[in-house]
Amino acid sequence: MIIAETNRFRKSLNSLDKSIRQKVKKQFKLFLENLFHPSLHTEKLEPKHRNIWSFRIDKNHRVIFTIQNNQTILLLDIGPHDIYKKF
Repeated sequence: MIIAETNRFRKSLNSLDKSIRQKVKKQFKLFLENLFHPSLHTEKLEPKHRNIWSFRIDKNHRVIFTIQNNQTILLLDIGPHDIYKKF
């Protein structure tokens, strides 16, 4: 599986507090092992026909991503729970 990042994702990640970035590392390890690990709470965003997903970093932070051609994960953004509204 190939993981790619948008500029928006990189910029948002770099703006997070160090403590949140540590949680990101932990959750990404799980994500790379299993996209649907139970602690990630991976879910498809509404409307369900779109190919945009999210997974949980902690109670307040999410990663938004898309799955392209079944082999590439494109990380779109990371941030507070209301990041959903952008997509």
